[in-house]
Amino acid sequence: MRNGAFDSPIRHLRKDLQSVARDAEELLRATADVTNDRVQQARARTEKTVRQAFDNLYDHRMQRRVRKYARSTDAYVRDHSWGIMGAVAGIALIVGLFAARRD
Repeated sequence: MRNGAFDSPIRHLRKDLQSVARDAEELLRATADVTNDRVQQARARTEKTVRQAFDNLYDHRMQRRVRKYARSTDAYVRDHSWGIMGAVAGIALIVGLFAARRD
C-alpha cells in the first residue's frame, strides 16, 4: 500500500486536532478571569497539554520533511555526482579568483 492511502486520514486527524486545540485555547481565554482553584488547575493542565500536542504535531512533521529532503538530496547527488563535483569545482574557482583579487 502506498503512503498516499494513509495521507488523507492523517491530514483529517491533524485538522481535527488543530480544531480541538483552537477550541481549548478559546476556552482557556474565556475562563481566564475565573479565580476558582480547581478551574485554575484545570486551565494549567490544559495549557500544558495543548502546548505539548502542538509541539509534538509540528516537530514530527518537521522531522519527516527533513528526512524526505535529505533522501531526495542524497539520491540527486548520487545520480549526478560528476555534475555536482563540476559545480563545486567551478564555485571554488570563482571564490579563489575573488579571493586573489582582494589581495
